[in-house]
Amino acid sequence: MTDAGNGHVLFLNWRDTKHPEGGGSEVYLERVAAELAGRGHRVTLLCQAHGTAPAEETTPQGVRIVRRGGRHTVYLFAALLYLSGAVGLGALAGRRLGRPDLIVDVCNGMPFLSRLYARRPVIALVHHVHREQWPVVFGPRVARVGWWIESRLAVRVYRRCRYITVSESTRGELAELGVDPERITVVHNGTPEVVGPAVARTPHPSLVVLGRLVPHKRVELALRATALLATELPTLELVVAGQGWWDEPLRRLAADLGIEDRVRFAGFVTEAHKHELLCGAWLLLLPSLKEGWGLTIVEAGARSTPSVAFRSAGGVADAMSNGETGVLVDDEFEFFRAIRSLVLDGRRRTEMGTAAAAYSQRFTWAMTGANFARVVDEHLPAAQPLADQRVP
Repeated sequence: MTDAGNGHVLFLNWRDTKHPEGGGSEVYLERVAAELAGRGHRVTLLCQAHGTAPAEETTPQGVRIVRRGGRHTVYLFAALLYLSGAVGLGALAGRRLGRPDLIVDVCNGMPFLSRLYARRPVIALVHHVHREQWPVVFGPRVARVGWWIESRLAVRVYRRCRYITVSESTRGELAELGVDPERITVVHNGTPEVVGPAVARTPHPSLVVLGRLVPHKRVELALRATALLATELPTLELVVAGQGWWDEPLRRLAADLGIEDRVRFAGFVTEAHKHELLCGAWLLLLPSLKEGWGLTIVEAGARSTPSVAFRSAGGVADAMSNGETGVLVDDEFEFFRAIRSLVLDGRRRTEMGTAAAAYSQRFTWAMTGANFARVVDEHLPAAQPLADQRVP
């Protein structure tokens, strides 16, 4: 048996933070993995290969990253690497790694289904349920299959496993799918440390959208709101920070709306540049269809910048205090009205920003890591017999 704090934990995730499409879920994974490594665990992350990223590397925090396969084949590689002989990951992963003592299976819509082949305890990590995203990203046929896998098959496969999620909203959605709420532990995101000196607000009204440029982030709503506001506020500026394959359609829409001179597509931004943007912006806009947490809301809040987001997105309701640190809306017209109201009301905006800064301090990565490590330690073989989680 393995003692708590001295086990080999294998994370299965389709991306890492260096992936061009990596986002908040990858940041979460990186931080909790580093925390586990710092507590004496041996930590491995298996994710898809991409670009010029090395097939294997070890981070300064001691997390070993193994990159194999592509967007879809990484799931196959996960099974092959685990099943490749008595040394588990050895034959295909490079040097001997040994079998993990526990697997954290990250279910980003498409799960790894590791419980079907791994004779080790499995924790299912779910940031959010993808019900609304499947038809946006894929056609109707693929969407139906994907949703069946996520909502029916995965629930069956992981029915004896502990779940971790990042918000009460996702916990509720998982319960609706049939997951026993008693098996779901909420471990919130932390707030990235604020680095660099304070940056003054822009002298002109400024909005920022921060995230991957993909359809379900619905940056179009921010563009349309900007077009309407620009007729009243001619100096208004919207900064779209991030990259993704939906970049060109968004640029075309900005041109069609006649707001090319009001929108700046910043592309990928460094942490220092992100700090400047979040400090200088009057408001953060998060029109996303679905979020497990809403990391950018808390990041903006740490810089005293309030946010406007959609209530139906789920986890954003945990990342802000509605009406105090930001505003949650129900439709696009309310989205526009909330933005306009806050842009024109400097006093309310400042009060919300102050409250947002205080609220963000509730969430630290140290606390996140400690809570996650507690769940891991409870489910290592020394704490829980292997047979308790096997699928018959």
